[in-house]
Amino acid sequence: MKHLLRPFWVLNLLLYFVWDLLWSSLEVAWDVLTPQDRARPRVLLLPLDARSDAEIMATANLISLTPGSLSIDVSDDRATLMIHTMFGAEDPEGTKNSLKRGIERRVLRVLR
Repeated sequence: MKHLLRPFWVLNLLLYFVWDLLWSSLEVAWDVLTPQDRARPRVLLLPLDARSDAEIMATANLISLTPGSLSIDVSDDRATLMIHTMFGAEDPEGTKNSLKRGIERRVLRVLR
């Protein structure tokens, strides 16, 4: 059954990433083009459920491909991902939860 659902989870990840990419692009463009500065940069430590190299790499790369965010480093024990986010200071816990429920959860569904 797990293998039958895999194409669905791949499509789900792809559609989520495209939506996130478009939304983030608009958010960054709006911040650049308007006079008020909404950016509140922050470095966040995201605890990872991803364990394998492929899971960590896919999660980190998809986060980095999204405008306004950048994966900086993975801890030595591979349990935490350091992320710089352009709009993370307003609600750091909400930003972390969004990344975990969004990209990481979908990556894990595809790769596990």
